Amino acid sequence: MEFVQNNLLLIAVAFLSGGMLLWPFVRRSTGGPWVSTLDATRLINRKDAPVLDVRDPAEFAAGHILGARNMPLAQLGARAADLDKLKGKPVIVYCDGGSRASSAMPVLKQRGFAEVYNLTGGYAAWQQAGLPVEK
Repeated sequence: MEFVQNNLLLIAVAFLSGGMLLWPFVRRSTGGPWVSTLDATRLINRKDAPVLDVRDPAEFAAGHILGARNMPLAQLGARAADLDKLKGKPVIVYCDGGSRASSAMPVLKQRGFAEVYNLTGGYAAWQQAGLPVEK
């Protein structure tokens, strides 16, 4: 007990660093399933998966994944019926980093989309992988 009292700061730092190491695993368990850029290109090429960009129109206009459709998160609930013809296909959803895409996934699943995937790393990961973009 004396060790704990004398080294309280050290123990707090150990718990904090452990939590920081676990954070990526906790984050990946939410808003999923997640797909890498490699898996996303496989879905696009083999299953003709549509790509849905849930960023704002200005962000979309600045650059987006080749062939992606823009459906801002704020409008997704109202405009989801526009996507009904895609229900039989897997859908890849992305934003800048994954948080908005994570919010979009439950909306699409409630509309009857069986296969919805969140692109790991979002648009930045796609660009970093050197995959085709439109500007």
